[in-house]
Amino acid sequence: MRESTLERRLVREVERIGGLAPKWVSPGHRGVPDRLVILPGGRVAFVEMKVPGKPLQPLQEKWARTLRGMGHRVYKLDSHDDIDRFIAEVSEE
Repeated sequence: MRESTLERRLVREVERIGGLAPKWVSPGHRGVPDRLVILPGGRVAFVEMKVPGKPLQPLQEKWARTLRGMGHRVYKLDSHDDIDRFIAEVSEE
């Protein structure tokens, strides 16, 4: 399965619950998560999309630790099941 296929599904599902999931590009800062997920109620999460089974790269791990250390939620999603769990989790809040 292609990462782009999963990414399109994530965007569609986030929009279905009233949120936005723009691509996050930060020139000069390699390894930032792929998507900034902006949810109703002032909630934000960062999502790194991967092909099934592929791990985060070291710079991606570093960004995830940094963002989590600042109190942000960071997710690595690599399957339809991951997307479903993510949507269920952020919808409950």
